[in-house]
Amino acid sequence: MRTMVVSNLIMGACTVALGVVPHLGVYLAAMGIFGVALPLYNTPATVMLQERVEPAYLGRVFSVMTMLSTALMPLSMLLFGPLAEVVSIEPLLQITGVLVIFLGLLAPLHRRLMSFGEPKRPPVESQDLAS
Repeated sequence: MRTMVVSNLIMGACTVALGVVPHLGVYLAAMGIFGVALPLYNTPATVMLQERVEPAYLGRVFSVMTMLSTALMPLSMLLFGPLAEVVSIEPLLQITGVLVIFLGLLAPLHRRLMSFGEPKRPPVESQDLAS
């Protein structure tokens, strides 16, 4: 979870930077850093799902995750496309980046959420009382 939180903060900072920087080189650097931080979020998330979800439901869970991520891209374009005609893209990037950073700072305060990153304890085997 800590890796995911740090990655979230990096991606939020890069999103803010995309709305602030005037030079293409710095913009491309921020995009590159964002691209490196994204697998730092996705890999632990996938591992956590594999550890926490019962094997019989794992395919279903990954299917739902894929459906959600696939559906949210065009839905976000429906929202932010027309919004970009009214509001400049830079403030949209800055606001969404600040919101991502805010959520990243709040995540460590949520104990139950952070506990999902702890290793799963093996079940305690019952001891034979006759021994």
